[in-house]
Amino acid sequence: MILARTRLAALATSALTVALITAGQPAAQAAREPALPAAFAKAAAASDVPRDLLVALAYAETHLDDHQGKPSASGGYGLMHLVSNPTNHALEKAAELTSLPVEKLRSDNESNIVGGAAVLRSYADELGLDDAARKDAGRWYQAVAKYGNASSPETARLYADSVYEQLGLGIKARGVTVKPQEVTADRGEYANAPDLNARSDVGVLSTDYGPAAWVPASSSNYTASSRPSSYAIDRVVIHVTQGSYAGTISWFQNSAAQVSAHYVVKSSNGAITQMVREKDVAWHAGNWTYNTRSIGIEHEGYVSDASWFTDAMYRASAALTKAICDKYGIPKDRAHIIGHNEVPGADHTDPGSYWNWTTYMNYVTGGGTPSWSATVDNTTSGKFTASANWGTSAYSSQRYGADYRFADPVASSDPAWYQAAIPSAGTYKVEVWYPADPGYNSSAPYIVAASGGNQTVYVDQRSGGGSWRSIGTFSLNAGTYNVVGISRWTAGTGLVIADAVRISKV
Repeated sequence: MILARTRLAALATSALTVALITAGQPAAQAAREPALPAAFAKAAAASDVPRDLLVALAYAETHLDDHQGKPSASGGYGLMHLVSNPTNHALEKAAELTSLPVEKLRSDNESNIVGGAAVLRSYADELGLDDAARKDAGRWYQAVAKYGNASSPETARLYADSVYEQLGLGIKARGVTVKPQEVTADRGEYANAPDLNARSDVGVLSTDYGPAAWVPASSSNYTASSRPSSYAIDRVVIHVTQGSYAGTISWFQNSAAQVSAHYVVKSSNGAITQMVREKDVAWHAGNWTYNTRSIGIEHEGYVSDASWFTDAMYRASAALTKAICDKYGIPKDRAHIIGHNEVPGADHTDPGSYWNWTTYMNYVTGGGTPSWSATVDNTTSGKFTASANWGTSAYSSQRYGADYRFADPVASSDPAWYQAAIPSAGTYKVEVWYPADPGYNSSAPYIVAASGGNQTVYVDQRSGGGSWRSIGTFSLNAGTYNVVGISRWTAGTGLVIADAVRISKV
């Protein structure tokens, strides 16, 4: 059974990683930052939109960066990504609703936030949200989905989920703070849309690259072919989307885009969506010869903002590039793995100066392999402890190993713990494995015993199961101790699952 009301929580990364890296931030924007908290509060009050939700939407779209008034790849402007393109006229709608000039909505942060809030409120009005409903951030889910102007229900769900995920993580960026919080999101009609985060839905998996979801681009945005028999493939081209993950997927589905790439990679957790089959020619390089000979990989973010380029993104993309190189016999070097800016005749600058080619190529060639990694299953002798309240099941084929543990949520911790011998103090990546099922917990609390105190990350165990899922990087002390736990104390619904964890030195 799929519940109409669903609780969304952090899926990919800990609250520790939410703070933005502000390197390269334009001085003019930095000077404007102190005004941002007041601007969000004012706009939220004026349109009666939950302030934290408004911030989360802006963060999911732009990381609260106005990009000096320059448009995104799909024609979106400002912190709120007010779009003006042939199929989305949110910018013009904002001008109509606020009586503010289009130019001011494009270039002035406060006006842009006011415009975004007004557009979001108009969608809430269309849904019939009354005064009481508007005070519940979860009731805005369908309005948020409409704000993304997605081309399909599954992409609309992906977009809205990314916004609500930020509420579960918390946000601290450019003077604006949102505390981590549990929000019960009412997906409404989107509850039955395919979940592109759910690895269990084999119907949306890529046939070219197993870890990727498959969401086809519009046939108007690429050329059907039969590579490598029609054209040899000898290059991988690295791009930056100049927009959000969900927004880019939606844009490539739009026949008006006249652009596409084979793959899109998400910033926070390295999730990958394939949109053009490798045999076909994606329109990504701006050079027909290079289009025919290459695979294009887009990465969520903006070239001017280093905060988008996470370790999770680098590792996931590098694994994809390595697989492509191995498949087609492409040398793993910088002559064959290139940036969009290196394509002959290119007028693009991506991936830009903040893209770390050294790190990326180390991961592609294997030099980025963790120096230490440990996997602890619920059956690992002496390393897993749980009370008698935790049952054992082999019901799901997505399990890691022979079985996994489960328990009902209760108003007490009663955690299951995974012990590991951490070799030295430092930064470690923590990944979790669990089988996904609609009856499993919508907000399972994973506890990491970090050096500065326990950190909790909420994970929706109804989706995204059957594979390793990063919950972030943490500073850990050396020694043998209970490093990762999973608590039963949650307001989420469904069975709490404890299966396996993996801890790797970064």
